[in-house]
Amino acid sequence: MKSDVLIIGAGGAGLTAALHAKEKGVSVRVLTKEYPTRSQTCMAQGGINAALGNNGEDSVEAHIANTLKSAHGMANEDAVRHLCASAPEAVEWLDRLGVCFSRTKDAKIAQRSLGGASAPRACHAQDYTGLKILHSLYDKCLSEGIEILNEKFLLDVIVSEDKACGVSVLDIRSGEVEVYESKSVILATGGYSRVYDKHSTNSTASTGDGIVAAVRAGAKLKDMAFVQFHPTGLKNSSILISESARGAGGYLLNSKGERFVDELRPRDEVARAINEQILSGEEVFLDIRHLGEEFIDEELPQERKLAILYENIDPVTDLIPIKPVAHYTMGGIEVDKTSSTSLKGLYAAGECANHGVHGANRLGGNSLLELIVFGKQAGQNAAAYALLENSDVDIHPQVKYGSEIEDDNDIELDFYKIKEEIADLFYKNVGIIRCEKDLLSAEEKIQEIQSKLHLMGAEDRSKVYNTNRIEFLEFKNTLEVCAYVVREALDIKESCGAHYRID
Repeated sequence: MKSDVLIIGAGGAGLTAALHAKEKGVSVRVLTKEYPTRSQTCMAQGGINAALGNNGEDSVEAHIANTLKSAHGMANEDAVRHLCASAPEAVEWLDRLGVCFSRTKDAKIAQRSLGGASAPRACHAQDYTGLKILHSLYDKCLSEGIEILNEKFLLDVIVSEDKACGVSVLDIRSGEVEVYESKSVILATGGYSRVYDKHSTNSTASTGDGIVAAVRAGAKLKDMAFVQFHPTGLKNSSILISESARGAGGYLLNSKGERFVDELRPRDEVARAINEQILSGEEVFLDIRHLGEEFIDEELPQERKLAILYENIDPVTDLIPIKPVAHYTMGGIEVDKTSSTSLKGLYAAGECANHGVHGANRLGGNSLLELIVFGKQAGQNAAAYALLENSDVDIHPQVKYGSEIEDDNDIELDFYKIKEEIADLFYKNVGIIRCEKDLLSAEEKIQEIQSKLHLMGAEDRSKVYNTNRIEFLEFKNTLEVCAYVVREALDIKESCGAHYRID
C-alpha cells in the first residue's frame, strides 16, 4: 500500500497537511488511531489567534511580543514571527473553508481576549472553535477524496537507507500488523499530557505514540519538560473550562470570596496562583454569574453544559469548582523551519512537534494557529520532497515490524493500577511546582516500572478489537514519555515558565 505522502494523525494539523499536500498533486493517505471527529483539536474551545484588529487595535508585532513574553525567552523568534505573520492568512483560509466563526454586528470575525494577550485576538466560533475548525477540515478532505483510514495504531516509522519510507501499524479492528509505504511521512499524532491521566484535560488517546516512534526511528526531541497546566479544569473530572470564560470577564475566587490573581495573566502564572491557594487549604472557583444567562448561553454555551453535566452545578447561578490540570505539551519532536525532523523524509506538525514557537509556556490561542500554519508547511514540504524522491525503497517482507505487540508475558502486575499511580506521582512530583528530590523520586519509580514490564501485558489474547492490547501499548509509550520528561526536568536547574523549580 503505497502513497507519496503518508500522514499519521487526523486532527487539525494532519488534515491541514493533507489538504495542502493534495494541492501539490501528490497522492495522500491519512492513518488515524481513532476518528477525526474525536481528535484533541475538537477540545480547543477558546479561539485561534490572529492580529485582525476586528475588536480594537492590534498588530502582528504585538502578537509576536505577547508570544515571546509568554515563552519566557525559550522560543525561536524567527519561528514565532512566521507563526504570527501567517495568522491572518490562516484565519482567512479557514473562513473560506466554511468555518462558522462568530461575527460582530458589522459581520467581521469576532475576537475575544485570552490570557497574556494585549488585545482581543482570538477568533472564535462561540466556545466550540476547535470543533468547528476540525469539522470543516474533515468535510473538505472528504470532498477532495483524500483517503482516511481509521483505527490504525502506529507502531514504527520504517527507515531504510537512512530515510523514512513508511510506517507499520496495528489494525485495531483485525489485530493484524500492516505496513504502509510512502515517499514521505508526516507525524501529526498529538501531545502527551495524558501521562497525567485523570489530572489532564486531554483525550485518553494523547499518549505520545508518534513521539516514541520518532525516537525509535532516530529523530530528536526538544523541550519535553515543559508541560502546560491549564488553570481551570473542573475539580472532580478535569474537564476543561475554556480560558474564554475568563476572557469574557470571569473571576477566580477562593473560599473566602477573594480574587487573588489577575485572571488574564499567562497560564503558568495563573495555574501557580491557584495551586498556592489549594495548598494553603482553600478551594478555588470560577465565577461567571455576573455575565448573565443570556451572555453565557450565547458566548459560553459549552462551558455551561460541561459544568452541569460533570459537576452538577449551573454557572448561571453557582460558582464553578476548579483546579489546574495538565493541558498542553510544549515539547515534542524537534523540527526545522521546513517542519522536517532530523530524519530525512520524516516531518512533524501539531502538538507532537516542536517548532520552537511556545518555549516554556504557550500563549492561549496559539495552539489552533500552530496546527494550521505548520500543518500547511509540513504538507507542502512533504509533498515537494515526495515529488523529488523518485526512487522506490524496498521494504523486505521478511522484516517483522511491530514485534513489541507480542502477548507472551506471564502477567503478575496490573498495568492499569500502575498507570494511575504514575499519574498521581507525576501530578505531585513533575507538575506545577518541582524540586530535585521529587524529580529523582519520580525518575526512580519510572525506571523501576520499566524494569518490571515483562511482568505486565494484555490479559485478553484475542485479536479483533482488543482494546486491552491497545491500552497496554499506550501504557508502554507513556512510560517512555515519562522518562523523557523527568530526565529533562532534572537537567533544567532554574525555573522557566511551566517548569517551576521551588529549589
